[in-house]
Amino acid sequence: MNGRTDHTPRTDQPEELSQMTPAGHRTIPVDPATAVRLTPLPIHDVTLRGFWGERQRLNREKVIPHCDEWLERAGWVGNLRAAVNGTLATDRVGRLFTDSEIYKIMEAMAWEVAREPSPRFEARLAELSRLLTEAQAADGYLNSFYDYPGGPERYSDLEWGHELYCAGHLIQAVVSRLRAGHDDALVAVGRAAADHICREFRADGRDGICGHPEIETALVELYRATGERRYLDQASRFVERRGNRTLGDTMYGGRDYYQDDVPIRDAPVLVGHAVRALYLTAGAIDVAVETGDQALLEHLAAQFDRTLERRTYLTGGMGSHHHGESYGEDFELPADRAYAETCAGVASVMVAWRLLLATGEPRYADIIERTLYNIVATAPSDNGDAFHYVNTLHRRSMSVLPDPNHPSLRRTDGMRAAWFTTSCCPTNIARTLASLGGYIATVDGRGLQVHQYVDGEIQATLPDGRAVGISLETAYPLDGTVRLRVTQSDGVPWALSLRVPGWTEKATVRYGATTHQLAPGTATVTEAWQVGDELTLDLGMMPRWVRPDPRIDAVRGCAALERGPLVYCLESADQHEVDLNLVEVDTSAPFAVREPDDLPGSLAITVSGTVRDEAAGDWPYLPDQTGRPARQVELTYVPYHRWGNRGPSAMRVWTPAVGGA
Repeated sequence: MNGRTDHTPRTDQPEELSQMTPAGHRTIPVDPATAVRLTPLPIHDVTLRGFWGERQRLNREKVIPHCDEWLERAGWVGNLRAAVNGTLATDRVGRLFTDSEIYKIMEAMAWEVAREPSPRFEARLAELSRLLTEAQAADGYLNSFYDYPGGPERYSDLEWGHELYCAGHLIQAVVSRLRAGHDDALVAVGRAAADHICREFRADGRDGICGHPEIETALVELYRATGERRYLDQASRFVERRGNRTLGDTMYGGRDYYQDDVPIRDAPVLVGHAVRALYLTAGAIDVAVETGDQALLEHLAAQFDRTLERRTYLTGGMGSHHHGESYGEDFELPADRAYAETCAGVASVMVAWRLLLATGEPRYADIIERTLYNIVATAPSDNGDAFHYVNTLHRRSMSVLPDPNHPSLRRTDGMRAAWFTTSCCPTNIARTLASLGGYIATVDGRGLQVHQYVDGEIQATLPDGRAVGISLETAYPLDGTVRLRVTQSDGVPWALSLRVPGWTEKATVRYGATTHQLAPGTATVTEAWQVGDELTLDLGMMPRWVRPDPRIDAVRGCAALERGPLVYCLESADQHEVDLNLVEVDTSAPFAVREPDDLPGSLAITVSGTVRDEAAGDWPYLPDQTGRPARQVELTYVPYHRWGNRGPSAMRVWTPAVGGA
């Protein structure tokens, strides 16, 4: 017995059902129960190789075990043991939301064992589930920071307590197990917690919301997985309560920090803490879809669109204020002060994917691609044992190497850290990569849509029950050629739709003896496909300069380099004895593309530029700065997602530019 409120041992847990993923179970991260434009595919129907396949392998072999080791090492799993033993008053360590990181790693493991069996992950899931069962109170409440003798009371700090946030991540882990066909101890714990929340926060119950949204989308997904309407009703209740100023004010700019300043239907753009805002938007989209609230859905789409147009970095990152990890004003996007938290990138993908399913608009797949390659792929190191928390676009000085043996208190030193005192980002990366196959392709009544280009295989069942399949052969994003071959078809016509990214200018598709020019958007070929039929998509991969909107004052007069979906950057590892703060790039000069020796699997781009001498004297403001001597240099750009893998460095994405675009 642990002394928790109303705690008695739970005895109603079903036995573990190991390695059960029967036909008919839809192992999908987002699985709307109500009809939407596009229907997602289960993760086990999509096999990833190449760029993302390697990252899934790294996630399975290194990232998830690394995170799990740190959960023990930092003492956060130990908090649950202390809850069971009744020693939380003396033994608890870490921030008040550490339980959520355990749940995210459990979710990552659950997706992984659904994708490919893993006795190691199954055993760990069973071990942690038993611990949660013992730590859970009889009424379903579960949290290691509250509700123990001498500790704070339940729900006594809804602004900062993260209780519902933690429960949301527990429920997300449960959904991943349910969708893979398991009804085990973890599922029982999560459903008991969800039922407790529905009782506690019902219409005539506690009138409150969580300062950190997450519970909303978790409850909707639990409704989708179980069919139990009360979960959807409670999620809708939380969404509608938001903005009624029930949470206390905060030093981070007022109640807009946690989106409680105005009702969600009245907010024109995302504000406040970026992760909170995006999680709330994802949950509200889920509610709108399942309740048929088209007006709310359209408002949320317009809200996100405005955020993309005015408050999003070139990389897809969101959040320009370190204070409050929050959005700035429109076009307030300083490169050297970019926060662009990794979790915000994950959450942006969550929102864009839901809008893609609901609307079918390919531009949402474009932002998913941009964010996946330039935020999600950037966060983990090449070795999978260190992570970026923030994703700045300009590191003025050499980054600082953190102590690999202790959680990092600092998130903005430039180098990836092995762990953080607030470690939401590594665990978020783990669950995203594990479930990534669910974000690649969809089906509708016409056929199959490919949204992200991967080397791999796609099997799908169309709404009328027909089985179709294609293989994709590509080196994307190194190369823009994607060869698609039909691997399963019954000879009855169906449509194969391909996203043509907004960044491409010379895309073509070749089918048979005919080549067609393509404009950005969607290209659809409808045929009575036969097994072995092929078509080739060529997206073109010439390097290109992009310029900022002049309202983004911080980088006006600068240019950034892109190639395909990848943003590029200058890194001091390639520019010996060159101060990156003094360079200018000639955007009229020719490009040279090569594979760097120290970044295998990537392409570097070199172009001419200049570096000016430092100004003489002790005053940085002169009538004319252009008269300072300058010398020619060769500037080497590398993919942004690879920066920081070669040791401490300075870096910049936007470079002052001369010459034509």
